[in-house]
Amino acid sequence: QVQLVESGGGLVQPGGSLRLSCAASGIMFSISNMGWYRQAPGKQRELVASISSDGTTNYADSVKGRFTISRDNAKKTVYVQMNSLKPEETAVYYCNAYGRTDLFASPRAFWGQGTQVTVSS
Repeated sequence: QVQLVESGGGLVQPGGSLRLSCAASGIMFSISNMGWYRQAPGKQRELVASISSDGTTNYADSVKGRFTISRDNAKKTVYVQMNSLKPEETAVYYCNAYGRTDLFASPRAFWGQGTQVTVSS
């Protein structure tokens, strides 16, 4: 059973910073891409940032220059450092991992349960 466990969400003032972490536990043969998505009330889930197994990163235009995604392959963990946060970035942030549970399994996406980030004074 693969689980993605997120941590680091909370309440922060506008202009503040948060660091989210997500660790994959359970049997996971290989993980290619890992990333973060967010979903605000009444809106669709959107990509925030992603990182491949070789470290190639991709960011939503709205977070470029403020967010930094990184990963520790040995720990099967992905992080996102979020700086200069804005109130409109209040959302539930979800961790995502794409990979295989064993050599013969088809790759698929796995999701965390989500962590709330609230940007408010």
